Amino acid sequence: MQRAIILINVGTPDSPKTKDVRTYLREFLGDRRVIDIPAIPRWMLVNLIIAPFRAPKSAKLYEQLWTQHGSPLRYITANLAKKMQAKSRAETRILIAMRYGNPSIKKVLEQVRLQQPDEIIIVPMYPQYAESTTGTVSEDCLRVIKNWDVIPSLKIIGQFYNHPAFIGAFQQKIQAYKPELFDHVLFSYHGLPESHISRIHPHTTIEKCNCHLEFPAHGKYCYRATCFATTRLLQNACNIPETKSSIAFQSRLTKKWLRPFADEQIVELARKGVKELLVVAPAFVTDCLETSIEIGVEYNALFRQHGGQRLQLVASLNDEDYWAKALQEIINEKDQT
Repeated sequence: MQRAIILINVGTPDSPKTKDVRTYLREFLGDRRVIDIPAIPRWMLVNLIIAPFRAPKSAKLYEQLWTQHGSPLRYITANLAKKMQAKSRAETRILIAMRYGNPSIKKVLEQVRLQQPDEIIIVPMYPQYAESTTGTVSEDCLRVIKNWDVIPSLKIIGQFYNHPAFIGAFQQKIQAYKPELFDHVLFSYHGLPESHISRIHPHTTIEKCNCHLEFPAHGKYCYRATCFATTRLLQNACNIPETKSSIAFQSRLTKKWLRPFADEQIVELARKGVKELLVVAPAFVTDCLETSIEIGVEYNALFRQHGGQRLQLVASLNDEDYWAKALQEIINEKDQT
């Protein structure tokens, strides 16, 4: 049976030049699942305010991130696919696509269509489901495929935050940094607007939800609940005491995003006397602007500014051999269910 497996990451500008960053921001922030306001106000906000003013600043950050191989997110994802391809059967093709930027989902799916596979497996590279990540990847894939004359068997890996292979891979990565030698371990997740969470379980408010203590009945697709669940699983796997660890959400745009905010948490930890801080970012399987620059550079400086001595970011799973093996295991198991 001919299979096509497509690893889809969030995306990246084509270069760190301001014009390319502006193009990327317009596509990314123009997505209704990312900024959930009506189309016309969203277009005006993104194209007349955010992209023109934010692009030059973001371009400078991408310049820090860029390497001789280009965007780390793109080439690392490509390396991961090559490693998985080397361990796969001849009838399985593994490709990569970006939700925003290149290679686009539409272009990659067109390549797949010409090969006429029996099955397509879409793998959004997000451990925890959110409508602005896995949701928009799924929607865009279905938008393209719905117009095909022949639609093969299609499967989408919705989330995998609690899969033993994912937890085991992140456990191996974390333990390489010897977390027991740090004063505190902070688990940092990408933030989301509170409104996104409210839509998942409209009968329970964030304030009344106890997902920070246990997994609630309504939590299957609740991003906040799955982030706390991921943290508990990794705490147990790595023997990290709850008293020496905490959770926070980074990259917020407004105050109406998930709390506690990572930057505020880092300042508070430093002021409380934490000198050695280990930061783990289990919402990211590939290092990118939010990990390497926001945490590794900006939060590091913030921590030191308020009395901390060392902030160490745990590198993501990236293209580690054991992650390639783990992801293949996740895909094969999901494909059989």
